[in-house]
Amino acid sequence: MLENPIVFVDTNVLLCADDAYDLPKQARARDWLQALWQRRAGRVSTQVLSDYYVTATRTFGMPLGDARAKVRRFQLWQPWQIDHQTVETAWGVEARFGLNYWDALIVAAAAQSGATHVLTVDIPAMPHGQHIDGVTLLNPFLAAPADLALAD
Repeated sequence: MLENPIVFVDTNVLLCADDAYDLPKQARARDWLQALWQRRAGRVSTQVLSDYYVTATRTFGMPLGDARAKVRRFQLWQPWQIDHQTVETAWGVEARFGLNYWDALIVAAAAQSGATHVLTVDIPAMPHGQHIDGVTLLNPFLAAPADLALAD
Protein backbone atom coordinates (compact mmCIF):
# COMPACT_ATOMS: atom_id res chain seq x y z
CA MET A 1 0.00 0.00 0.00
CA LEU A 2 1.14 3.53 -0.73
CA GLU A 3 1.51 6.16 1.97
CA ASN A 4 -0.16 9.01 0.10
CA PRO A 5 -1.80 7.75 -3.07
CA ILE A 6 -3.31 10.38 -5.34
CA VAL A 7 -6.05 9.06 -7.62
CA PHE A 8 -7.05 10.74 -10.87
CA VAL A 9 -10.71 10.00 -11.61
CA ASP A 10 -11.86 9.45 -15.19
CA THR A 11 -15.16 10.82 -16.48
CA ASN A 12 -16.90 7.46 -16.62
CA VAL A 13 -16.34 6.84 -12.92
CA LEU A 14 -18.03 10.16 -12.12
CA LEU A 15 -20.90 9.15 -14.38
CA CYS A 16 -21.20 5.70 -12.76
CA ALA A 17 -21.70 7.44 -9.41
CA ASP A 18 -24.84 9.03 -10.89
CA ASP A 19 -26.13 5.97 -12.76
CA ALA A 20 -29.31 4.77 -11.05
CA TYR A 21 -29.70 1.97 -13.62
CA ASP A 22 -26.76 -0.02 -12.23
CA LEU A 23 -26.96 0.26 -8.45
CA PRO A 24 -23.99 -2.00 -7.60
CA LYS A 25 -21.68 0.02 -9.88
CA GLN A 26 -23.16 3.26 -8.58
CA ALA A 27 -22.46 2.20 -4.99
CA ARG A 28 -18.87 1.18 -5.74
CA ALA A 29 -18.15 4.41 -7.63
CA ARG A 30 -19.62 6.41 -4.76
CA ASP A 31 -17.49 4.46 -2.25
CA TRP A 32 -14.39 5.43 -4.20
CA LEU A 33 -15.38 9.08 -4.48
CA GLN A 34 -16.23 9.29 -0.79
CA ALA A 35 -12.88 7.76 0.18
CA LEU A 36 -11.05 10.17 -2.11
CA TRP A 37 -12.94 13.14 -0.64
CA GLN A 38 -12.19 12.06 2.91
CA ARG A 39 -8.47 11.67 2.19
CA ARG A 40 -8.26 14.68 -0.14
CA ALA A 41 -6.67 12.28 -2.59
CA GLY A 42 -8.77 12.85 -5.74
CA ARG A 43 -7.78 14.64 -8.92
CA VAL A 44 -9.51 15.43 -12.22
CA SER A 45 -8.77 17.58 -15.25
CA THR A 46 -10.67 20.23 -17.14
CA GLN A 47 -11.18 17.58 -19.84
CA VAL A 48 -12.86 15.23 -17.34
CA LEU A 49 -15.13 17.93 -15.95
CA SER A 50 -16.16 19.18 -19.38
CA ASP A 51 -16.85 15.66 -20.60
CA TYR A 52 -18.80 14.90 -17.42
CA TYR A 53 -20.97 18.01 -17.81
CA VAL A 54 -21.82 17.29 -21.45
CA THR A 55 -22.52 13.59 -20.92
CA ALA A 56 -24.48 14.05 -17.69
CA THR A 57 -26.74 16.69 -19.22
CA ARG A 58 -27.12 15.41 -22.78
CA THR A 59 -27.01 11.65 -22.32
CA PHE A 60 -28.29 11.17 -18.77
CA GLY A 61 -30.65 14.14 -18.85
CA MET A 62 -29.32 15.57 -15.60
CA PRO A 63 -30.67 19.07 -14.95
CA LEU A 64 -28.13 21.74 -15.89
CA GLY A 65 -28.05 23.19 -12.39
CA ASP A 66 -27.31 19.80 -10.83
CA ALA A 67 -24.50 19.10 -13.29
CA ARG A 68 -23.02 22.55 -12.73
CA ALA A 69 -23.11 22.03 -8.97
CA LYS A 70 -21.21 18.77 -9.31
CA VAL A 71 -18.62 20.34 -11.60
CA ARG A 72 -18.20 23.18 -9.09
CA ARG A 73 -17.73 20.65 -6.29
CA PHE A 74 -15.00 18.85 -8.23
CA GLN A 75 -13.23 22.18 -8.77
CA LEU A 76 -11.97 21.61 -5.22
CA TRP A 77 -9.80 18.81 -6.62
CA GLN A 78 -7.68 21.40 -8.45
CA PRO A 79 -8.44 20.25 -12.00
CA TRP A 80 -5.39 19.85 -14.18
CA GLN A 81 -5.44 22.37 -17.02
CA ILE A 82 -4.75 20.71 -20.35
CA ASP A 83 -1.75 22.57 -21.75
CA HIS A 84 0.75 22.05 -24.55
CA GLN A 85 3.02 19.83 -22.43
CA THR A 86 0.07 17.63 -21.48
CA VAL A 87 -0.87 17.25 -25.14
CA GLU A 88 2.73 16.36 -26.06
CA THR A 89 2.83 13.79 -23.27
CA ALA A 90 -0.50 12.36 -24.42
CA TRP A 91 0.83 11.96 -27.95
CA GLY A 92 3.76 10.00 -26.55
CA VAL A 93 1.46 7.75 -24.49
CA GLU A 94 -0.77 7.28 -27.53
CA ALA A 95 2.18 6.19 -29.68
CA ARG A 96 3.90 3.96 -27.10
CA PHE A 97 0.87 2.24 -25.56
CA GLY A 98 -1.67 2.30 -28.39
CA LEU A 99 -4.32 4.15 -26.40
CA ASN A 100 -6.78 6.38 -28.17
CA TYR A 101 -6.00 10.06 -27.81
CA TRP A 102 -8.68 10.82 -25.20
CA ASP A 103 -7.49 8.00 -22.91
CA ALA A 104 -3.87 9.02 -23.46
CA LEU A 105 -4.81 12.56 -22.45
CA ILE A 106 -6.30 11.20 -19.21
CA VAL A 107 -3.07 9.34 -18.42
CA ALA A 108 -0.94 12.37 -19.31
CA ALA A 109 -3.02 14.70 -17.14
CA ALA A 110 -2.88 12.21 -14.27
CA ALA A 111 0.89 11.88 -14.49
CA GLN A 112 1.45 15.61 -14.71
CA SER A 113 -0.93 16.33 -11.82
CA GLY A 114 1.11 14.07 -9.55
CA ALA A 115 -1.39 11.22 -9.43
CA THR A 116 -0.15 7.73 -8.70
CA HIS A 117 -3.28 6.04 -10.07
CA VAL A 118 -6.05 6.53 -12.62
CA LEU A 119 -9.48 5.24 -11.66
CA THR A 120 -11.13 4.21 -14.92
CA VAL A 121 -13.72 1.87 -16.34
CA ASP A 122 -12.39 2.15 -19.90
CA ILE A 123 -11.67 -1.53 -20.33
CA PRO A 124 -10.00 -3.07 -22.35
CA ALA A 125 -8.33 0.13 -23.57
CA MET A 126 -6.94 0.86 -20.11
CA PRO A 127 -6.74 -2.49 -18.26
CA HIS A 128 -6.69 -2.79 -14.49
CA GLY A 129 -3.17 -2.91 -13.10
CA GLN A 130 -1.36 -1.59 -16.17
CA HIS A 131 1.47 0.85 -15.47
CA ILE A 132 1.91 3.80 -17.82
CA ASP A 133 4.46 6.54 -17.20
CA GLY A 134 4.47 6.06 -13.42
CA VAL A 135 0.68 5.82 -13.15
CA THR A 136 -1.19 2.61 -12.31
CA LEU A 137 -4.61 2.05 -13.85
CA LEU A 138 -7.37 0.90 -11.50
CA ASN A 139 -10.81 -0.39 -12.31
CA PRO A 140 -13.09 0.66 -9.41
CA PHE A 141 -15.02 -2.59 -9.79
CA LEU A 142 -11.91 -4.76 -9.43
CA ALA A 143 -10.28 -2.83 -6.57
CA ALA A 144 -11.56 -1.20 -3.40
CA PRO A 145 -10.45 2.01 -1.71
CA ALA A 146 -8.96 -0.10 1.09
CA ASP A 147 -6.51 -1.56 -1.45
CA LEU A 148 -4.82 1.86 -1.48
CA ALA A 149 -5.32 2.51 2.24
CA LEU A 150 -8.06 5.03 1.42
CA ALA A 151 -10.78 3.53 3.59
CA ASP A 152 -11.14 4.02 7.33
